[in-house]
Parts: sequence; structure tokens; C-alpha cells
Amino acid sequence: MNSTTTSRGIVITGAAGALGQAVAQHFLDEGARLALIDQGLDRLRQVFQGRADAAPHLLLAADVSSDESMADAAQRIEASVGRIDVVVHVAGGFEMGEPVHGLSRAAWDRMMNLNAWSFVAVTKAFVPAMLERGAGKVVAVSARSAERGLAQMAAYCASKSALQRLVEALSQEVRGKGINVNSVAPTIMDTPANRQSMPDADRSAWVPTAVAARSIGYLASDAAAAVHGQHLVLGA
Repeated sequence: MNSTTTSRGIVITGAAGALGQAVAQHFLDEGARLALIDQGLDRLRQVFQGRADAAPHLLLAADVSSDESMADAAQRIEASVGRIDVVVHVAGGFEMGEPVHGLSRAAWDRMMNLNAWSFVAVTKAFVPAMLERGAGKVVAVSARSAERGLAQMAAYCASKSALQRLVEALSQEVRGKGINVNSVAPTIMDTPANRQSMPDADRSAWVPTAVAARSIGYLASDAAAAVHGQHLVLGA
């Protein structure tokens, strides 16, 4: 079966956020079966009411940083949605403010859990089934700031850099077994939250969520069959 057919099963974490919604809509337009994961079920129901809140889709509250929560989610998804062909890991977190010499362990752990360990927990839940089938796509959402450390953003930059190293390592481990693992690395996303927090910023170089969703769609398609362990930078 061609993996770009409309019967594909897609898991999207962080689905209730601005980018998650755009990614979900992209795959809904393809006719895919969606398993949409976020922290709160009520928020998912509100966002996807009338679009993806009934079979063959599934809305699911889960903790992406918990091995146990993701293992349970994978079992429920398999029973309800069926075969999963693509995992898009959008969920993550952002914090800034503390300098390196004043960085708290709590802030460090939050960023590492949300942005790095979550990728481990999510792929633990879904990659084994892909390996059994010999096919699958994994796309993570990294950030352009993974390239270097930035003032007052040490934990965030380090955690996104760790995510990229995990993407590269997993790609090396599974690329010969029919599975593609890649990421997109946006600059600033054009979301309502970013517009609110930076009202006077020049948004001309910001990345629209629909553009990011199409880029993720490319990495999840047969057109990217030869792309392995790459970080597609989005934005200037």
C-alpha cells in the first residue's frame, strides 16, 4: 500500500495547540484516520468538535513524558484507530528567563522532559509496531534555536538540541527497516499566543502554522522516502 493513501493512520501529539490543529487539518484533508493526543480531553473535544471527534478518529488525553501513559495510549489507539503509519510529535514546552548561572533544576527538568524525553516515550509506544511492519514515518517538531545557546534560554535550547540528537540517533537505528525519522525546526511560529506575547514584533519572517503543517506533511509522505535524520529549517 502506498503510504500517501487516504487510509493512513496518523498520531499527533500536542494536537489541541495552534500547530497541532493545523497538522490535524492537513491530514484530515487527506482523509486520514487521526489519533489526537493532548493533556486535556475537554480541550480536544472543543477544538475538534464536528471534525475529528467521532470514529474513525480518536481524541485522547495522555502525558507524553510518561512511558506508562503513552503505552496505554498506544493500546487504546490500536484498538480504536488501527494501524498507525505516521507519528507527528508536536507536543513540547517553552520557558525562558533564567541565566545559566541561575538555572533551576526544576526548569531544566521541565524542558528536558517536555522536549526530549517525551520523544523517547512517544516513540517507545509506536515505533515497535512500525518495525514489525517494516514501514512508518516519525516527524518531530524541533526549533531553529536548537542550533546554538541563547541568553536566558539555556534549558529550552539544550532540550531542543537533545531532541534533534534523538531524532538523528533513532533515524540511524531504523532507516534500514523502512522507517523515516525527521524533524521540522521552525523559527518563530505565527500563533495567537506568540502574537499576544510579542505584539510589536515584525511578523514578516514568522512561520504560518499552515506552512509548517505542509512541511510536516511532506516529511510524512512518500516524497520524503529518501530523507533520514534531517531537520527541515522553517523561516528566515
